[in-house]
Amino acid sequence: MNDPRYQRWLAVGLLLLVVTSFVLLVVTPLATNWLEYREQKDDLLFRLQRQQTIAARKDSVAQNLASLSQQYQQQSYLSVSDTEALASAELQNIIKTAVTEAGGQLTSTQGLPGKAENDFVRISVKVRMSGSIETLRTVLHSLDTNMPLLLVDQLDISPLRGVRNRTTNKMDSSSQLNVSFEVVSFMRAKSS
Repeated sequence: MNDPRYQRWLAVGLLLLVVTSFVLLVVTPLATNWLEYREQKDDLLFRLQRQQTIAARKDSVAQNLASLSQQYQQQSYLSVSDTEALASAELQNIIKTAVTEAGGQLTSTQGLPGKAENDFVRISVKVRMSGSIETLRTVLHSLDTNMPLLLVDQLDISPLRGVRNRTTNKMDSSSQLNVSFEVVSFMRAKSS
Protein backbone atom coordinates (compact mmCIF):
# COMPACT_ATOMS: atom_id res chain seq x y z
CA MET A 1 0.00 0.00 0.00
CA ASN A 2 2.96 2.23 0.33
CA ASP A 3 3.68 1.95 -3.32
CA PRO A 4 4.07 5.49 -4.70
CA ARG A 5 2.36 4.62 -7.99
CA TYR A 6 -0.57 3.21 -6.19
CA GLN A 7 -0.77 6.31 -4.02
CA ARG A 8 -0.55 8.53 -7.12
CA TRP A 9 -3.38 6.67 -8.82
CA LEU A 10 -5.36 6.78 -5.66
CA ALA A 11 -4.77 10.55 -5.35
CA VAL A 12 -5.69 11.09 -9.01
CA GLY A 13 -8.82 8.97 -8.54
CA LEU A 14 -9.79 10.92 -5.43
CA LEU A 15 -9.15 14.20 -7.28
CA LEU A 16 -11.32 13.04 -10.20
CA LEU A 17 -14.00 11.96 -7.73
CA VAL A 18 -13.95 15.36 -6.01
CA VAL A 19 -13.94 17.24 -9.33
CA THR A 20 -16.76 15.08 -10.73
CA SER A 21 -18.77 15.46 -7.53
CA PHE A 22 -18.19 19.23 -7.62
CA VAL A 23 -19.30 19.40 -11.27
CA LEU A 24 -22.37 17.24 -10.66
CA LEU A 25 -23.42 18.82 -7.37
CA VAL A 26 -22.51 22.48 -7.94
CA VAL A 27 -21.71 23.40 -11.54
CA THR A 28 -24.47 21.41 -13.29
CA PRO A 29 -27.36 22.84 -11.18
CA LEU A 30 -25.91 26.33 -11.56
CA ALA A 31 -25.64 25.92 -15.33
CA THR A 32 -29.17 24.48 -15.53
CA ASN A 33 -30.58 27.36 -13.48
CA TRP A 34 -28.66 29.86 -15.61
CA LEU A 35 -30.15 28.36 -18.80
CA GLU A 36 -33.68 28.40 -17.32
CA TYR A 37 -33.30 32.01 -16.20
CA ARG A 38 -31.97 32.96 -19.60
CA GLU A 39 -34.99 31.35 -21.31
CA GLN A 40 -37.33 33.15 -18.89
CA LYS A 41 -35.53 36.42 -19.54
CA ASP A 42 -35.84 35.95 -23.33
CA ASP A 43 -39.54 35.10 -22.96
CA LEU A 44 -40.18 38.14 -20.76
CA LEU A 45 -38.28 40.38 -23.18
CA PHE A 46 -40.38 39.05 -26.06
CA ARG A 47 -43.59 39.70 -24.11
CA LEU A 48 -42.41 43.18 -23.16
CA GLN A 49 -41.63 44.04 -26.78
CA ARG A 50 -45.01 42.71 -27.88
CA GLN A 51 -46.81 44.77 -25.21
CA GLN A 52 -44.81 47.86 -26.17
CA THR A 53 -45.80 47.34 -29.82
CA ILE A 54 -49.46 47.01 -28.84
CA ALA A 55 -49.26 50.08 -26.62
CA ALA A 56 -47.64 52.05 -29.44
CA ARG A 57 -50.61 51.25 -31.71
CA LYS A 58 -53.16 52.46 -29.14
CA ASP A 59 -53.63 55.90 -30.70
CA SER A 60 -53.85 54.46 -34.21
CA VAL A 61 -56.49 51.93 -33.13
CA ALA A 62 -58.49 54.63 -31.34
CA GLN A 63 -58.45 56.79 -34.49
CA ASN A 64 -59.53 53.83 -36.64
CA LEU A 65 -62.33 53.01 -34.20
CA ALA A 66 -63.57 56.60 -34.29
CA SER A 67 -63.42 56.58 -38.09
CA LEU A 68 -65.34 53.31 -38.30
CA SER A 69 -67.95 54.61 -35.88
CA GLN A 70 -68.40 57.72 -38.01
CA GLN A 71 -68.69 55.64 -41.20
CA TYR A 72 -71.22 53.39 -39.46
CA GLN A 73 -73.35 56.39 -38.54
CA GLN A 74 -73.12 57.78 -42.08
CA GLN A 75 -74.07 54.50 -43.79
CA SER A 76 -77.34 54.30 -41.87
CA TYR A 77 -77.66 50.55 -41.56
CA LEU A 78 -80.42 51.08 -39.00
CA SER A 79 -83.79 52.73 -39.32
CA VAL A 80 -83.69 56.31 -38.08
CA SER A 81 -87.40 56.49 -37.26
CA ASP A 82 -88.41 57.70 -33.82
CA THR A 83 -90.94 54.96 -33.02
CA GLU A 84 -91.58 51.34 -33.94
CA ALA A 85 -94.81 52.31 -35.71
CA LEU A 86 -93.01 54.84 -37.93
CA ALA A 87 -90.23 52.34 -38.67
CA SER A 88 -92.84 49.71 -39.60
CA ALA A 89 -94.68 52.18 -41.87
CA GLU A 90 -91.40 53.18 -43.51
CA LEU A 91 -90.56 49.50 -44.05
CA GLN A 92 -93.99 48.80 -45.57
CA ASN A 93 -93.51 51.75 -47.93
CA ILE A 94 -90.09 50.46 -49.04
CA ILE A 95 -91.61 47.02 -49.71
CA LYS A 96 -94.56 48.47 -51.63
CA THR A 97 -92.21 50.53 -53.81
CA ALA A 98 -89.93 47.54 -54.50
CA VAL A 99 -92.84 45.26 -55.49
CA THR A 100 -94.62 47.77 -57.73
CA GLU A 101 -91.40 48.85 -59.45
CA ALA A 102 -90.58 45.20 -60.17
CA GLY A 103 -94.01 44.68 -61.75
CA GLY A 104 -95.38 42.47 -59.01
CA GLN A 105 -98.71 42.57 -57.27
CA LEU A 106 -98.69 43.26 -53.55
CA THR A 107 -101.39 41.22 -51.86
CA SER A 108 -100.83 42.35 -48.27
CA THR A 109 -98.36 43.73 -45.76
CA GLN A 110 -98.74 43.30 -42.04
CA GLY A 111 -96.57 44.99 -39.44
CA LEU A 112 -95.56 42.61 -36.68
CA PRO A 113 -94.82 43.67 -33.09
CA GLY A 114 -91.25 44.85 -32.51
CA LYS A 115 -88.90 42.71 -30.46
CA ALA A 116 -86.15 44.15 -28.27
CA GLU A 117 -82.80 42.44 -28.90
CA ASN A 118 -79.87 43.85 -26.91
CA ASP A 119 -79.62 47.54 -27.82
CA PHE A 120 -81.81 47.19 -30.91
CA VAL A 121 -85.48 46.77 -31.78
CA ARG A 122 -86.35 44.26 -34.49
CA ILE A 123 -89.01 45.66 -36.86
CA SER A 124 -90.76 42.97 -38.95
CA VAL A 125 -93.33 43.13 -41.75
CA LYS A 126 -95.08 40.05 -43.18
CA VAL A 127 -95.50 40.37 -46.96
CA ARG A 128 -97.63 38.49 -49.49
CA MET A 129 -97.18 39.16 -53.18
CA SER A 130 -97.53 37.54 -56.57
CA GLY A 131 -95.43 37.82 -59.69
CA SER A 132 -93.03 36.01 -61.97
CA ILE A 133 -89.68 34.58 -60.91
CA GLU A 134 -88.01 37.61 -62.50
CA THR A 135 -90.23 39.92 -60.46
CA LEU A 136 -89.29 38.05 -57.28
CA ARG A 137 -85.59 38.28 -58.14
CA THR A 138 -85.90 42.03 -58.71
CA VAL A 139 -87.79 42.54 -55.44
CA LEU A 140 -85.27 40.52 -53.43
CA HIS A 141 -82.37 42.37 -55.05
CA SER A 142 -84.00 45.71 -54.30
CA LEU A 143 -84.53 44.75 -50.65
CA ASP A 144 -80.99 43.38 -50.37
CA THR A 145 -79.35 46.58 -51.66
CA ASN A 146 -81.57 48.94 -49.69
CA MET A 147 -80.46 51.21 -46.86
CA PRO A 148 -81.35 50.82 -44.04
CA LEU A 149 -80.25 47.21 -44.03
CA LEU A 150 -83.15 44.79 -44.63
CA LEU A 151 -83.21 41.04 -44.09
CA VAL A 152 -85.60 38.60 -45.76
CA ASP A 153 -86.75 35.77 -43.52
CA GLN A 154 -89.20 32.84 -43.83
CA LEU A 155 -89.42 32.95 -47.64
CA ASP A 156 -92.23 30.73 -48.95
CA ILE A 157 -92.73 30.37 -52.72
CA SER A 158 -95.54 28.42 -54.35
CA PRO A 159 -96.80 28.39 -57.95
CA LEU A 160 -100.02 30.20 -58.73
CA ARG A 161 -102.74 27.84 -59.83
CA GLY A 162 -103.19 27.81 -63.59
CA VAL A 163 -106.39 28.58 -65.52
CA ARG A 164 -108.55 25.88 -67.11
CA ASN A 165 -108.47 26.01 -70.90
CA ARG A 166 -112.07 25.93 -72.13
CA THR A 167 -111.29 24.23 -75.43
CA THR A 168 -109.12 21.40 -74.08
CA ASN A 169 -110.60 21.37 -70.59
CA LYS A 170 -107.03 21.05 -69.17
CA MET A 171 -105.23 23.26 -66.72
CA ASP A 172 -102.75 25.65 -68.34
CA SER A 173 -99.64 26.23 -66.26
CA SER A 174 -98.94 29.70 -64.95
CA SER A 175 -95.58 31.42 -64.67
CA GLN A 176 -96.85 33.41 -61.71
CA LEU A 177 -95.83 32.68 -58.13
CA ASN A 178 -97.44 33.28 -54.76
CA VAL A 179 -94.72 34.51 -52.44
CA SER A 180 -94.84 35.24 -48.75
CA PHE A 181 -91.92 36.38 -46.66
CA GLU A 182 -90.95 38.48 -43.70
CA VAL A 183 -88.78 41.59 -44.06
CA VAL A 184 -86.78 42.60 -40.99
CA SER A 185 -85.15 45.91 -40.18
CA PHE A 186 -83.53 47.18 -37.00
CA MET A 187 -83.57 50.44 -35.12
CA ARG A 188 -81.73 51.54 -32.02
CA ALA A 189 -83.64 50.98 -28.79
CA LYS A 190 -84.58 54.22 -27.09
CA SER A 191 -82.78 54.52 -23.77
CA SER A 192 -85.13 55.05 -20.87
